[in-house]
Amino acid sequence: MRRRPGIGGLQNAAAARDQYRLLGENVAKLRTDLMKEQLSTFRSQLEDFARKHKNDIRKNPAFRSQFHEMCAKVGVDPLASNKGFWAELLGIGDFYYELGVQIIDICLATRPHNGGLISLEELCQLLGQRRKGSRDAVSEDDCLRAISKLKVLGNGFEVISIGKRKLIRSVPTELNKDHNEILELAQGQGFVTVEEVQRRLSWASGRATDTLEALLEEGLAMIDDGHPNGKRLYWFPCVSSISSYAGVEAQ
Repeated sequence: MRRRPGIGGLQNAAAARDQYRLLGENVAKLRTDLMKEQLSTFRSQLEDFARKHKNDIRKNPAFRSQFHEMCAKVGVDPLASNKGFWAELLGIGDFYYELGVQIIDICLATRPHNGGLISLEELCQLLGQRRKGSRDAVSEDDCLRAISKLKVLGNGFEVISIGKRKLIRSVPTELNKDHNEILELAQGQGFVTVEEVQRRLSWASGRATDTLEALLEEGLAMIDDGHPNGKRLYWFPCVSSISSYAGVEAQ
């Protein structure tokens, strides 16, 4: 007959488990302390790096983007506040604040034309026109970072991907899968027809017409009934090369 462990054996086993648990906790604490020490050292080196290269960070968009990537790896957000060490050292908080205000102005000015949806590429071009007199160059990465800080304003500003392009949405319009497929299709020529949507996406006529009319009602599309072939063209300013805005002047 198999003997059961006695009270002494159970106590020894419990004591052994407690020792293993304490050992595990001590090892985990040592690892955590070591990581904190390494992060602290890296942050200190990052501050020294920023002091040494602050002019490059301010003026060179590519250098600035790489600097942001280094900051992200150690949990530092130079844009978290326009006060404090990073803001005083680099002044990039003010840079992105100014950029955010200009992005809002452009999105509002172009909304009657594009329905509140503008490509990142075009937004950067219009920003470049406005900032001709500025010493600070602006990259697409700068625009994306500035837009990410506009989320505090609510649902108004969001970056969405349609195909290979990034679009900035400045109105709380929800785009569904059908909308996105038509916008991606329109990237080729800047416009589509009902017949093309039917053929390329294998949709029924009703589905194609309803989706295009919905985009038209949202202000994201314009119609052209003057084509020689007699077909109605649905133009999408946010993805077409014709979207040059006379109402947006460089400032």
